[in-house]
Amino acid sequence: MRPADDHHTKWKGSRDAWLDAAFELLLESGVDSVRILPLAKRLNLSRTSFYWFFKDREALLDALIERWREKNTQGLVRQTEAYAENIIEAILNVFDCWLDPGLFDSQLEFAMRSWALQSDDVAREIDAADEARIEALTQLFVRHGYAALAANVRGRTIYLTQIGYITMKTQEALEVRMRRIPAYVEIFTGQTPQSRELQRFHARHGYAPEGVSREDEEIDKEG
Repeated sequence: MRPADDHHTKWKGSRDAWLDAAFELLLESGVDSVRILPLAKRLNLSRTSFYWFFKDREALLDALIERWREKNTQGLVRQTEAYAENIIEAILNVFDCWLDPGLFDSQLEFAMRSWALQSDDVAREIDAADEARIEALTQLFVRHGYAALAANVRGRTIYLTQIGYITMKTQEALEVRMRRIPAYVEIFTGQTPQSRELQRFHARHGYAPEGVSREDEEIDKEG
């Protein structure tokens, strides 16, 4: 049975392979380019093999939306719920999303928001995602003792700032963004991050400030 399954996979691909290719086309050229024949050519597969996995193009597009929802909305929500000793650590957990595409894919977010300009259904998906993400950020602040209105305003400020980065396609060198992180944390939380909190954040992203080696940061953390 197994060899036959492997053989079938080679000539019809896999559901994930079709979705990966569809995401690539979405990012490169927009949703109008996400069509069965170009995908088949990209994967070097027959067009008919597409139908092993999806009823039609609309089913593929629905699967793209579902994968984005899981990747970006649930990725962000999970980071708001990650363990943190204090609000600064909690916000730095969220900031992981902006630096790690494995947690939150900014290019995909831009592509989805561009798609939403052409589709009312996708626009509604975006609206629902925005609401869920802002609510998760709001609850993060509530759990750390902020009043409901302040929690909501702070959560909205964090989220809308990052969506601004994405929709304006702002490019920042890692060093520049890392230098700005402490000020962002202070603005968003009203508290100043401590060096060890920043060091843990830097270490997660393989960053060492100029003049400070990673070994130095490890020693500081241990101290």
